[in-house]
Amino acid sequence: MPAARPVLDGDVRTDVVVIGAGQAGLSAAYALARTGVDFALLDSDAGPGGAWQHRWPSLRLDRAHRIAPLPGMDLPDADSAAPASEVVAGYFAEYERRFDLSVRRPVAVRAVHRTDDGFRLDTSAGEWTARGLVSATGTWTRPFWPAYPGRQLFGGRQLHAADYRGAEELMGQHVVVVGGGTSAVQQLIEISELTTTTWVTRREPVWRGSDFDADAGRAAVALVDRRVRAGLVPGSVVSATGLMETDAVRAARARGVLDRLPVFDRLTADGVASDATADHPARSLSTDVVLWATGFRPALEHLAPLHLRAPGGGIVLDGTRVVAEPRLHLVGYGPSASTIGANRAGPRAVRELLRTLADEDAAV
Repeated sequence: MPAARPVLDGDVRTDVVVIGAGQAGLSAAYALARTGVDFALLDSDAGPGGAWQHRWPSLRLDRAHRIAPLPGMDLPDADSAAPASEVVAGYFAEYERRFDLSVRRPVAVRAVHRTDDGFRLDTSAGEWTARGLVSATGTWTRPFWPAYPGRQLFGGRQLHAADYRGAEELMGQHVVVVGGGTSAVQQLIEISELTTTTWVTRREPVWRGSDFDADAGRAAVALVDRRVRAGLVPGSVVSATGLMETDAVRAARARGVLDRLPVFDRLTADGVASDATADHPARSLSTDVVLWATGFRPALEHLAPLHLRAPGGGIVLDGTRVVAEPRLHLVGYGPSASTIGANRAGPRAVRELLRTLADEDAAV
């Protein structure tokens, strides 16, 4: 593991600060390091790996969803059965070391404020000021728990997908998995190999196989891009791409694991229940565990003092540039939320940000 640059007490000034050392933040830092611009890379985690270091230990490398190499360095050869969290965290650590990115950690950015010539960052390591800012904070720290009647009544266990550590701890219990995303499907399949499960989703899942080509990928990104340009909440990746057919998915379907039910209306003391509709009779189901694989929301609380939210609930972007604050770029948000998208967006954001700062200098 590379040695983190010491966390400094007191005020620090630099040209650009990158917040977050996951895929998006590292790709931006890589581009900045090649320009010679003075910058700092701040990360709230104690070690390298971004969100990957927190993935459940039983997620194997060959079952992980689309791990893309960072700019300038290929992924390592690794045993396909190795834990994805360990492989990717080790890869990120080597990347930081090879390109001397000198991440300062753990540093939590609590709030960002405007100044006359940039930003002031209130952090757990004192105050930082910078002319430009790249926010690459992802979503992992903001798991979404939907509001359902009866959640306080349920006598069993409730956990979010972010807290899931493996199927062994659920053995012998009936588990209701809530959610239609990739993590929901991965965890559902894994749990179903050791115990009984029921899968519930709000909408009928859309499966994508070999027809999901480059054109389909570009169309999905364009859909999300239109939303953020309109100031809307980006929405989930799966809502734009659909779920990918894999050998594991096909095997689970043959076992009946993917015979989903419409999501319930409420929780009860011993399970979940739904009222009758024109399409479905009333139903109730006893269960021991409810696993909320209901996704995450962008971690943007530190930007609240800038008042960037549009009436539609999102932040209006032009690419990665915040329209209301051109010295701020969001990478890993909206159309750049995928690992591939973050790789491409990081260097592009850096180029645009440095151009903006240069234009400001020329205008003085």
